[in-house]
Order: sequence, then C-alpha cells, then structure tokens
Amino acid sequence: MHLINHPSPNFGPRPDGAEIDILVLHYTGMRTGQAALDRLCDPQSMVSCHYLVEEDGRVFKLVDEDMRAWHAGRGIWQGCEDVNSRSIGIEIVNPGHEFGYRPFPDIQTSAVINLCRDILSRRAIPSDRIIAHSDMAPDRKEDPGELFPWAQLAQHGIGLWPARQDTPHGAGNIADIDAMLIRLGYGPAQSDKNRVAFQRHWRPSNIDGKADQACADILAGLLAARDQ
Repeated sequence: MHLINHPSPNFGPRPDGAEIDILVLHYTGMRTGQAALDRLCDPQSMVSCHYLVEEDGRVFKLVDEDMRAWHAGRGIWQGCEDVNSRSIGIEIVNPGHEFGYRPFPDIQTSAVINLCRDILSRRAIPSDRIIAHSDMAPDRKEDPGELFPWAQLAQHGIGLWPARQDTPHGAGNIADIDAMLIRLGYGPAQSDKNRVAFQRHWRPSNIDGKADQACADILAGLLAARDQ
C-alpha cells in the first residue's frame, strides 16, 4: 500500500508500557479534505491523527504509529479513559453532519479496508476495540456516522459483528440493554447517548435511542461473537 508522507507536528510519546490495542475511525467533518489535512498539521490546532484517507483513496501518513496522536479526546472504551495513548486514529474525509454528510465512495472505503488490514497484520487489536469515535465519546461525537459501511469492513475481518447475519429474535433481553452496552465497552451513566452511538454503528436504519428488541438481539449477537 502506497502512503503519502505528510508529517504533523502534533504528537507526543506514548506512556511507557502502553499497548496499542484500539483502532478509532473518524470522519473529518470539514468542508474539504485539504482543509482537514491543513488543520491536522497545524501546530496551533493541537489535533492530529495517524492516517487520513481522502475520498479519492489517497492515504496520508501524519504520525508514526508508535507515537501518541491527538485524535480521540475525552472519552472511554472498555474502561480506558486515555484512548489516545493506546490507539491508532484514522480520519476519513467526509464533510460530516454539519457540512453535508454523504456516503463514503467505494474507492475510499477500499482504501480504508486496505489500511485497516495492514494495521491489523502488525498490531494485535481485538475486533471489539475497533470502534467509531462516537462509540468512545457518545456525548459529543457522531462520527464516522450512520452511512459508514461497517458491515462491509466486517466482511474483511475488520471490527466486531454478530456471529449470524440475522441474530435470532428474542436472543437479547430489552431490560438488559444498558448493562450489555457497558459490557461491550461503552462508558456508564449516559444510557440514552450510548444507545444512539450503538445504533449509528450497528443499527443505522433506525437511530432513535430507544431500547428495543432489535437492539437487544444485535447486542446479544455481538457479545456472543466476541466471547466465542
């Protein structure tokens, strides 16, 4: 895979002993890819990522994987409250919900898949720690959003997906949804936001934040796939 080196000054060392075991996918949420690239490399912005994937499939390398990029911000996943220290961040060019959210082009999705597969060939990142930015920060983030093709990535072994395409009806208990979300990795004390973020990732056809049987069944399938 050809990478275009475009170094960002916005990074620092990872803490001693910090494992790299989380992969966070974002959208840029800016009007153009160039604007996003400029901001991620502007020392005044104090933000960066390891890779940026343009809509035409070009992949830019901004920060070495061994370094701590500044992409995730405040949030939590599976008890980790400093996601930057343990993660690799990929920014995917898309204007996002603020500037005209649109589907991700096939050539861009293919580039994301190839990049993720390359990272996973070198890093021991569990499938349940390949997440959306909104998964770790559901109170403030929506990216990469409901149009991102998570199911397609899962077909290539990237990310957690239910063991069966259609989880049996009644496999999950609606009353247990919020507890199951925490078991999956979401932080406590924000149940409604957790549900919305979960739906953006795993049930994008209906993002209403409600605890329903479909969500309970998908969650049961995800936990079964993770624990098998």
